Formats: sequence, C-alpha cells, structure tokens
Amino acid sequence: MVVEVAAKVAIVPITCKAARLLVAEWHRHLKFTQGGLFAAALAIDGEVVAVAIAANPARVWQGTGRVVISRVAVAPGVAVEVNACSRLYGELCRAAKALGYREAWTYTLPEEPGVSLRASGFQSMGMTRGGEHDREARPRAPAVRPDPKQRWMRVL
Repeated sequence: MVVEVAAKVAIVPITCKAARLLVAEWHRHLKFTQGGLFAAALAIDGEVVAVAIAANPARVWQGTGRVVISRVAVAPGVAVEVNACSRLYGELCRAAKALGYREAWTYTLPEEPGVSLRASGFQSMGMTRGGEHDREARPRAPAVRPDPKQRWMRVL
C-alpha cells in the first residue's frame, strides 16, 4: 500500500527585490516590475513556487487608502489545485488591511477570466481606457501592453 504524504503549502515572507526577480522569470507577459511596497510568496515543501507584489497606485490615487497588487507570478508546472494566485491575493489583502489600506486594486488583460480574483473577493470595476504613459511634458518609453485592462477592486 502506498501512502502519499500531503505537501506542505505555506505563505512565506519574501523581499520585493527577490519577488521581482521571480516575476521576471515566471510572469507570462510583463517581466519588469518597478518597486513595490511589500510582497508575499507561496512555498510548497519549502520551495517558493509563486510570488505577489503590492505597490503604490498611480499618483492620482496615492494617499487615498488604495494599494495595487501589481504582479502575481507562478512557476511553470504548479498544480492549479494549489490555488496559488487566490492564496496570494488574499494574503496581500490581509496585509494591506493590517497596514490601514481600505481598498486593493489590480488589473488583468481582457482575455483573462479573473477566476482567482473572484475567489479572493475582488469585483470587476470594468475596463480601463488603456493607452501610453507618454505625455508631451513627460516623455516615457512605449508601454509593453498599452491595450485596455480589466480593473478589479476589493474592499478591505
């Protein structure tokens, strides 16, 4: 008789710098992340297999009690049953609430269904306009994905 021992799945601390390195390796379409306020990782049997980073919102929303979950990235091959994304969204929301934030926002591409976000208590706020960050008085490099995004929000 074969007895399988369940894997130990745990949320573990990680620095924003270490999380950004893993995002660069694992994220499907946005490899570069600038900055971050705090981060969390999901480990299976002590090995980090997913990370999430919380960051400041756009300048116009800073100081309004909002935090943005800027990236969630999962290593290839991690079983869907682990619910890595939902667990990390939930953990960052709990941490943000403990720090005094009132809302958490995040964004997905239009073709992404948002299953993990709904499971974590986020609600769709509709589509953004998209576009470039470049302005006449403030030139910027072209956006990697300037297309409209689905905005999600969770009251903390």
